[in-house]
Amino acid sequence: MNRKTIVLEWVEKAEGDFRVMQREHRNRRGPCHDAVCFHAQQCVEKYLKPRLSQSGIAFAKTHSLPALLDQALAVEPLWEVFRNDLAFLSALGMAALSR
Repeated sequence: MNRKTIVLEWVEKAEGDFRVMQREHRNRRGPCHDAVCFHAQQCVEKYLKPRLSQSGIAFAKTHSLPALLDQALAVEPLWEVFRNDLAFLSALGMAALSR
């Protein structure tokens, strides 16, 4: 599979997580906040990974947003400003998964 195809597949998966997150967040009859947190984390993860793929940066199998950010900084140094938010979202996503 070529790099462009891989990037497009990651982005499609990220968009799917975003739609699920939005639907659950908008649910007025008892939203599942764990699902919102999990899919938000997954969405960001699946946007970071194609950026790395696009740049030819190999990444380990991880769900840690700060770890992925560390690698992305080689090509997107201004993304450092997102570190605290990504760490928080990563923790929320993992907490939601463990419940």
